[in-house]
Amino acid sequence: MNRRKLVRNAGLGAVAATGLAAPALAQGLPEIKWRLTSSFPKSLDTIFGAGEHFARRVAQLTENRFQIRVFAGGEIVPALQALDAVQNGTVECCHTAPYYYVGKDPTFAFDTAVPFGLNTRQHNAWIYHGGGLELMREFYKDYNVTSYLLSHTGAQMGGWYRKEIKTPDDLKGLKMRIGGFAGQVLAKLGVIAQQIAGGDIYPALEKGVIDAAEWVGPYDDQKLGFNKVAPYYYYPGWWEGGAALSLFVNLKAIEALPDTYRYAIETAAGETVSWSVAKYDAQNPRALRELVASGTKLSPFPAVVMEACFAAAQQLYAETAAANPRFKKVHDHYMAFRREQVLWFRVAEGTFDNFMARQSAADRL
Repeated sequence: MNRRKLVRNAGLGAVAATGLAAPALAQGLPEIKWRLTSSFPKSLDTIFGAGEHFARRVAQLTENRFQIRVFAGGEIVPALQALDAVQNGTVECCHTAPYYYVGKDPTFAFDTAVPFGLNTRQHNAWIYHGGGLELMREFYKDYNVTSYLLSHTGAQMGGWYRKEIKTPDDLKGLKMRIGGFAGQVLAKLGVIAQQIAGGDIYPALEKGVIDAAEWVGPYDDQKLGFNKVAPYYYYPGWWEGGAALSLFVNLKAIEALPDTYRYAIETAAGETVSWSVAKYDAQNPRALRELVASGTKLSPFPAVVMEACFAAAQQLYAETAAANPRFKKVHDHYMAFRREQVLWFRVAEGTFDNFMARQSAADRL
């Protein structure tokens, strides 16, 4: 027998088998089309783009049989009504910041970020391996949705201000765009907090409707032009040590999917988390340099301001936990996890990062 001919024919057989298998798989999958409404404007290619990246990967993983069309905030429903649209079945899913919905229940905040909470890696650990996903999904059942971690911004900046912030007294009477639970913390210090969708922040700041605004960080903030109407840029965003954004899916819609498509959603969402963090980390340094070069006045929040905010946050946590059993359940679990994470990060990550920061300050890098 000719060995080369045998090997060659065997190879052709394998190719043929592979060629037959793919169409057979595709034929067994239904064609499904969903709509995803985003809470973010198309101009922000990272935070809005995360939804597009997710939809593209789902299509690729299902041989284009499962298509998810992504709509910007306002195209189907207003940006801050994305959850409602999924809850009532107007759309199958949305990409949003859960803390936008603290007006329904402050427990939503834990799925995005809470003041002086977890950083990005710590939040991912809580969601994926610390029991956070199970806790949040249990909570979300009452809203007719389930959730997936979809993207992350990393640690955020402290926002743009028309005036300097030197002491807690400078916060009194300040009209500020800020979302989530943090607005309630700042309200204890005299801030008039307003939740405004991303695409509407610039005109509100430009017209003086608000005195300050926070969004994400240099890359997005530069695109939105905040530096043109507010000169002072503060850090850190103590209310968002790592802001996580979620995919909410209507319960009936997810239950109707074949398992293959559910796995595709889970896989694509997990990949998009890494994609979004990496893109922000890659883009923010250049954007910050350009902002400072153009005249932005970059400053850390004074320690006295940070301490006052921390104290106000602890007070609000205690008050809210005493009044809301669902909040208390997640709060107690989350804070216990935070305590262990901060202890660990003090040993390795914090020590390394602080050393490297000192080298940078000494211009040795």
